[in-house]
Amino acid sequence: MGVIRLRVAVLAGIGALAAAGPLSAEESEASRAARWHEVAQAVFPGRTVQDGSGVIALDAPPRAMDAALVPVSITVQPSAKVKSLTLVVDDNPAPVAGRVHFGPLADPHLLRLRVRVDQYTLLHAVAEMQDGSLLGVGRFIKAAGGCSAPGTSDQAEALARIGRMKLRVQAAAAGSGAQTAELLISHPNANGMQMNPVTRLYTPARYVQTVRVSQGGQLVFSMDGDISLAQDPAITFAFHQEGSAAVDVEVDDSAKAVFRQSFPVGGPS
Repeated sequence: MGVIRLRVAVLAGIGALAAAGPLSAEESEASRAARWHEVAQAVFPGRTVQDGSGVIALDAPPRAMDAALVPVSITVQPSAKVKSLTLVVDDNPAPVAGRVHFGPLADPHLLRLRVRVDQYTLLHAVAEMQDGSLLGVGRFIKAAGGCSAPGTSDQAEALARIGRMKLRVQAAAAGSGAQTAELLISHPNANGMQMNPVTRLYTPARYVQTVRVSQGGQLVFSMDGDISLAQDPAITFAFHQEGSAAVDVEVDDSAKAVFRQSFPVGGPS
């Protein structure tokens, strides 16, 4: 389903739930479950998301210090055969923060992102397994206002450094054979809902849409992003280093800009 169709379907679900009227504390939990059902059907139409407890773990602060910069970590049991991971912020205007597809060099058992959170909500991490099944887990988070919070720098400054990247690769943990890396992308990831406090004008939307990381021509992962990613996206991932070939990163945004950078890495330890 395309981004626009997905947003329309999800917003329709919000309207249906709001029409039910005031909710008691007990009903609030039920409403969140109903909300997730609506979102899951929009994101994974015609499919069932099974309980992934024991296979997937989702970690986020119970109360975010900064709703515009919420760190989220997804870990998957090493024995699980994972094809992709999707991070959903149920009550955001565009709930899918990122969908990561793993390539042959990926170790898909670790993923960290930073997201915006618009209001108190459930987060969900959904793994698509190699057999086509979907496993998901949820976590409640208290945060509000992240989608409309202005950026940490003015638009001119953000645009002046747009597309710059850093890649930090750590040595493989003993016995794992996988490197852990953090990719930092300088990008305002403006969502169109942020007002300039001086001009009182809304900053036009411009956000990261795809990220592709490869080494030696082999895919590590590709990610479909959207407006729920935080400013200056940070992606932590694990991969199996293929010799000493450079790690290549390509980023596309909604303004049709393409940013590319290669990062040298050391040979196998």
